[in-house]
Amino acid sequence: MSLPPGFLEELRNRASLSQVVGRKVTWEQKKTNTAKGDFWAPCPFHSEKTASFHVDDRKGFYYCFGCHEKGDAISFIRGTENVGFMEAVEILAREAGMTMPARDPQAQQKMDRNKELADVMEQAVQFYKLQYNTANAQAARDYIKTRGLSQDTQNTFEIGFAPNDRGALSQHLRGKGVDEAKIVDAGLAIKPDDGGAAFDRFRGRIMFPIRNAQGRCTAFGGRAMDPNARAKYLNSNETALFDKGRSLYNHGPAREAAGKVDSLIVAEGYMDVIALAQYGFKHAVAPLGTAITEGQLALMWRMHPEPIIALDGDTAGLRAALRLIDLALPLLEAGKSLRFCIMPEGQDPDDVLKARGASAMQELLDGAVPMVNLLWQREIENKNFDSPERRAALDTSLRSAIQKIQDKSIRHHYGQAIKELRFQLFAPQRQTQQRGQFKPWAKQAKQLATMGAKASMLAASTDTAMRLRESVILAAAIRNPSAALQNETAMEKCPITTPDLTEIMNALLANLHTDLSNTDTQNSFDDILAQSLGYSPLDRLLELKPLHNHPYLRKQVNAELTKRTLEEELAKHSALIGASNEIKEAEQDLTGLVDEGLTWRLKQAALAKGKATRAVEEEGTAAGEDASAMSKELQNMLDNQIWVKKKH
Repeated sequence: MSLPPGFLEELRNRASLSQVVGRKVTWEQKKTNTAKGDFWAPCPFHSEKTASFHVDDRKGFYYCFGCHEKGDAISFIRGTENVGFMEAVEILAREAGMTMPARDPQAQQKMDRNKELADVMEQAVQFYKLQYNTANAQAARDYIKTRGLSQDTQNTFEIGFAPNDRGALSQHLRGKGVDEAKIVDAGLAIKPDDGGAAFDRFRGRIMFPIRNAQGRCTAFGGRAMDPNARAKYLNSNETALFDKGRSLYNHGPAREAAGKVDSLIVAEGYMDVIALAQYGFKHAVAPLGTAITEGQLALMWRMHPEPIIALDGDTAGLRAALRLIDLALPLLEAGKSLRFCIMPEGQDPDDVLKARGASAMQELLDGAVPMVNLLWQREIENKNFDSPERRAALDTSLRSAIQKIQDKSIRHHYGQAIKELRFQLFAPQRQTQQRGQFKPWAKQAKQLATMGAKASMLAASTDTAMRLRESVILAAAIRNPSAALQNETAMEKCPITTPDLTEIMNALLANLHTDLSNTDTQNSFDDILAQSLGYSPLDRLLELKPLHNHPYLRKQVNAELTKRTLEEELAKHSALIGASNEIKEAEQDLTGLVDEGLTWRLKQAALAKGKATRAVEEEGTAAGEDASAMSKELQNMLDNQIWVKKKH
């Protein structure tokens, strides 16, 4: 069976050699550098104790310095699993999520044809390079000179010139024995629909060869010298050699450089990449005149787990960055993300390098922000959130974006990051007060604060009481996730003061929108949280004996009673915490300028806290004997400050 052209190349690009080899070996942690795609292990092909077997994950090759075995993913599978070539390809294709092509008896003919087209492309590269040194290309050379490109840089990137002649290249190639059909199939000429003679696709343009990861020229990009040209930049059309959505400019050299410096820059165009390379940033690539595609993103992640998207500081550059967010969110994996470096307004990387040099460019790259920050900026840009409805709309928009993330762990951490950014945006700003004299009645205000704090029944055992109440809230939410969803805003604002309960609340909020309609809600939700946490949160919460006996937290209790418990405890807990925080803030303000308004604040805070405390003391009286027993047991526990746990 013959494989279609490009299939093996695509397979090698998609498959991760380190994952294939990792099933058979144990990596040597001291020598392995995962970030650079540099892996070491004892060789699986011969017996040894030292780690002499090396995998270069970015290049996709392995080599043993002991037995000199070398190859790629396909040869590794063949050698370790004792299978033939096609069977090894099938195994690798399954792992990479690719479908094996149907039998194609003409595949070999297509491969031979592609080799011929590749030869034609190389002849075109040489033709354009020769034309670049002629008198006709003087304006092109002058332009390149104004861009500050050295001769070495021009030679490295094989810059050429296409004469402003409809048949210059075609005539040259036909003179070399290349038939017209191959010139057209390679994308170098266009055949008119009326059947006339083919004419050159590129005319009057500075030419940039586009090479694939293996160094083969597959296409060209051309910059027009005529300011009135329809397209300033023109790329080859898609051909048997060239898939625009799965190609990157400067792919091969950047892949090698990225492994050395542990970084990858993604710029907008050819000139940005060339300018960056001239200033030492050889680890830069660019998409080919279009928005970044899923295929290009996969290629970038093969080169580096966290590429830096360096886009022009204009409206188009920012729009491209925002579009990329929606593309990348569903594809995020642990260790694979993007960072964004937006150039100063109106500038591109070339402008920055010329004006301020490589150090300024590196400073901008070092300041690249995580994708979650750009997502947040997109949602709040030029918007006013002065009403609950507008804030709710923001929450809905952010939740919709985060739900696109397939990886549960990453989705959870995005939710946490957004929650922190949201708090910073909406947290009340305390006015800075001038320091002044401590007035006589300030002493009274401070005494009120102290009296308010002592009035609480829970003050004597704050940590234990807080843990109890927070555990009740979490347990009730897990028992009735639909009630938690109805009170989502209150849950998000609920302050969790016990450190080891924070992760349960985070996991609960991250999974609150999970569809449980066709399952046993209580058990399923606890199981879902257990997958994130590594333990059953309900079991952990109910280790507290009073909770274990709580009449409204039992497994088969009426859902309405659990909902009522959740809502009441949320309200009481928020009141207690809010009042305590108000008192703390007021006490801190005593060090500044104090007035009658501060005294009033302290009085109101003390009253609010006392009211919440009385509600705590009176809770459970309507729940019957079980509730009374629970209340008594809770009171005893608080009085003695005893924390009862089961032994694990």
